[in-house]
Amino acid sequence: MLAVIKTGGKQYLVKPGEKIKIEKIKNKNEGEEVVFEEVLLVEKNKSIMIGSPLVEGAKVFGKILKEGRDKKVIVFKYKPKTRERKKKSHRQPFMEVEITKIETK
Repeated sequence: MLAVIKTGGKQYLVKPGEKIKIEKIKNKNEGEEVVFEEVLLVEKNKSIMIGSPLVEGAKVFGKILKEGRDKKVIVFKYKPKTRERKKKSHRQPFMEVEITKIETK
């Protein structure tokens, strides 16, 4: 059984038992259950249900394993001949989620 879910502006191909890294979800902590209701595609017993844009009645359940921050990304802007330089850095927060089950009507 497979599903394509949408969260944090990105799409993920998931199946039960798989661990994925997603954008951080506000007001959720480690160990909590999370439900993804934006399901774009579901494959069950070799039959495919494609939503337009979402599959009705489909839900994907997961459990949050941990929260963290990715590696530091450095942004360096430089303009020649004007002595203009800017250095910034960013660490994107993420959540690691284990998919527990995929449910359809």
